[in-house]
Amino acid sequence: MMTNTTTAPAWLDRSLFPFKSNFLQLKAGRMHYIDEGSGPVIIFIHGTPTWSFLYRELIKTFSKNYRCIAPDHIGFGLSDKPYDFAGTPQSHSRNLAEFIGQLGLQKFTLVVHDFGGPIGLSYAVQDPERIEGIILFNTWLWETASNKEIQKADRLLNSSLGKLLYLWLNFSPKMLLKKGFADKSKLSKEMHQHYILPFPDKDSRRSLLNIGKSLMGASGWYQQQWDVLNSISHKPWLILWGTKDRFINLDYLAKWKQRLPHAKVVELACGHFVQEEKAKESILEIQNFIHQQTDQ
Repeated sequence: MMTNTTTAPAWLDRSLFPFKSNFLQLKAGRMHYIDEGSGPVIIFIHGTPTWSFLYRELIKTFSKNYRCIAPDHIGFGLSDKPYDFAGTPQSHSRNLAEFIGQLGLQKFTLVVHDFGGPIGLSYAVQDPERIEGIILFNTWLWETASNKEIQKADRLLNSSLGKLLYLWLNFSPKMLLKKGFADKSKLSKEMHQHYILPFPDKDSRRSLLNIGKSLMGASGWYQQQWDVLNSISHKPWLILWGTKDRFINLDYLAKWKQRLPHAKVVELACGHFVQEEKAKESILEIQNFIHQQTDQ
């Protein structure tokens, strides 16, 4: 096991992201992660094309009373970007299990978003005894192959045009991320650069393309996790949902509500990246949620 610090990249603004960088050697590569504060553990799992930077405002607040851990998936953020890494949600979930095992984490609250939903929840259903509660931002955990919008996206991602857009033009963080904001003023140029610059060349962008292809390519695997969700469905759940999300819309929320009728649901008038557009509101709701679990 290796947990050390290295020099931050020149583009990283520590006034925006004022955390120590830690690294852990996994089988797939070296994983960067934030580990701030002490107390009960909260693990933050990101999706695409983001990294632990997405959760910075939450970590700033919760690290005062909790141990906040936020890994960057292999191929994302400040983690290694090995050329031959599969980059599927299944492989990211295996990395997460290895990461949690190496850190010796026993009990924690799990926070997931976007592809971090399938990645984190697939771990949770396999090891439910470690899960204290689940905080879920816009995500899914069921088959995607029947979704016509996803079929259309999959055709693009598997075309020569998709390869050009993702590998050569860095389309995912440059354009798709921006489309995920309902209020574009919440994405400053400086913040946007922190999502673009982790992917400086086409080889570093392969995980963006691979996980994009997995939106439909891993459809059967998502459904397998959904089918065994009962192992954690009785846990405390908080759903924080951006109602103006152009990608993962209110139809997805309806499915979560049906499956988790006891979950606390908070709908926020924002886009896909709730953590950026509604950070203060999210922090307040999470504080209330965790305090309620502590009081019980």
